Amino acid sequence: MKTRHLTLMLLLPALLLAAGGCSKEKRPALLPAISGKAGEVEIVSTKAVWESEAGSAIRTVLQAEYPFTPQKESKYRIYNVPPEGFVGVFRFHRNIVYLHISDTCRVKMAINKNVWAEPQTMITVFAPDEASAAEVILAQGDKICETFEDAERERVIYNARQFPNDALTQTVRQQFGGSPLFPSSYTMKKKTGDFVWISYETTYTTQGIFIYRFPYTGEEQFTLEALVAKRNEVLKENVPGARDNSYMITNPVLTPGYWKKSYKGRDFTEIRSLWETENDFMGGPFISDAFRSSDGRDVIVVEGFVYAPKFDKRDYLRQVEAIIYSWH
Repeated sequence: MKTRHLTLMLLLPALLLAAGGCSKEKRPALLPAISGKAGEVEIVSTKAVWESEAGSAIRTVLQAEYPFTPQKESKYRIYNVPPEGFVGVFRFHRNIVYLHISDTCRVKMAINKNVWAEPQTMITVFAPDEASAAEVILAQGDKICETFEDAERERVIYNARQFPNDALTQTVRQQFGGSPLFPSSYTMKKKTGDFVWISYETTYTTQGIFIYRFPYTGEEQFTLEALVAKRNEVLKENVPGARDNSYMITNPVLTPGYWKKSYKGRDFTEIRSLWETENDFMGGPFISDAFRSSDGRDVIVVEGFVYAPKFDKRDYLRQVEAIIYSWH
């Protein structure tokens, strides 16, 4: 069955779907802060819809495997709230999917911002039956995930702006012509003429940022093979391990993910994979973005990595991803 009348629309935030039906209701004049943990999505639906093909579809989309982590992790943690329970704090959740099934509705998907709380993202799927809802969800799965990924990223960037390390950002900008927004918890670990290592370390975790540059000679430098080779060369020289003759490398067995991307007008080449330590046993995930400098003379690489052997890695990796995406 083809999707009928599928419409992607951004509703005015002052008008929204009420919890129990198709009536319209004004949002609060002053919005509270969001609730819920990073990486969570609240699914509002009846038990019957949750157990139907529509519920199965949203689980397929949001609980797909998160790419390039050492252990299997889903993209999101999700849980179900019935419409009659969608009151109070449940309306304040950071990420919401509302599955509204009624024979009076035509098929469409709406994306709302800051409906009940701020900064909140809410996706509503309207459909006359569960099968139509499932078709919409699966057809728009990438859009649903991208919407929540953008929302989580922007929240990290927003928090960095509230508690910035301005001195660190200014130091990097002077050296490389631009800089990410660094939260106050990050500190400089190493600095040379063409390389910096910036880190946030706790007892059990490390979230690190590498920034390095090398002369631009041609677009062949942005191939996967060239970027991985340069990465291994730079990190062997600058990122030693705990043991003698140990240093960070790119996992040599796993084929990295490789994309051409654009974010807020900035084009870059992105690699995701796992790092490990030559002659040691440390490892974890990383994300690396490469682009030409503003004057065109250099290739700049901005990379985030995570070391968290006792914990899942997804949320830590999303945090360093948001930082490197904030380059300006």
